[in-house]
Amino acid sequence: MTQIETDILPTLVKTGMETAVNLGLKAMGAIALWFIGRWVIGLIGRAITRALLHNAMDRTIKTWIGSIVTIGLNIFLVIAILNVFGIETTSLAALVAAAGLAVGAAWSGLLANFAAGVFLILFKPFKVGDFITAAGVTGTVTEIGMFATTLNTLENVRTIIGNNAVSTAIIQNYSANPYRAVDLRVQLAASVSPDDAMALLLKSVAAIPNVIANPAPVIEIIEFTESGPKLLVRPFCHNDHYWQVVYDTHKAIAATFGDAGFPQPSVARAVKNV
Repeated sequence: MTQIETDILPTLVKTGMETAVNLGLKAMGAIALWFIGRWVIGLIGRAITRALLHNAMDRTIKTWIGSIVTIGLNIFLVIAILNVFGIETTSLAALVAAAGLAVGAAWSGLLANFAAGVFLILFKPFKVGDFITAAGVTGTVTEIGMFATTLNTLENVRTIIGNNAVSTAIIQNYSANPYRAVDLRVQLAASVSPDDAMALLLKSVAAIPNVIANPAPVIEIIEFTESGPKLLVRPFCHNDHYWQVVYDTHKAIAATFGDAGFPQPSVARAVKNV
């Protein structure tokens, strides 16, 4: 071994040891900072949740505020950890911005969902707890997220719809008004007097639980068919009682016509011998 190699080897070992110790200390500091930072973020998140709990602000906006604050704090935490390792965050920010543009171009649909989410929050066509139809799905709104809206359908199926699909489709909000109509059609036999049938139905439908008195139920002839007159039966009720009133109205119609002895409607057909 030459004299030069003998002199360089200790220097390399010393430099390697110093580098390893330095990296180890930085790694330990980064790990400690991560756990402490996450703990602090959790405290701040819970404090914000408690602060907003008794606020009259819309529940959806509360959720958004909590999500945005948590995401922002986590970004600052990552930047702080990178600073521990001596990584220039200014150049990293430029790199992230460039990557963000590329990702944004590739994920334009995701950005559209985010923009639509902002629209849903600002203009509030519905809120959490409302019963709606949106993008062809009917159910109760359980969450309006930054990118998607979640509904629980009548079949108790959780359905997640992109906000862009929701905002660009026709939205029907059944909870927006204090009451709604139950529309049913009833076919009468040609031999049955429509006036008698309407009088009996009006009395029985008005007695159904949760049918409101104002506006009063509507019982009218809506069309004439080959079998006889067809009646419109339209009681009104609160949205929470809609299906109960639907089922009870069917039962009331069957019971009323049965008690009155009304015959079943039938279509008259002429048969010709050729």
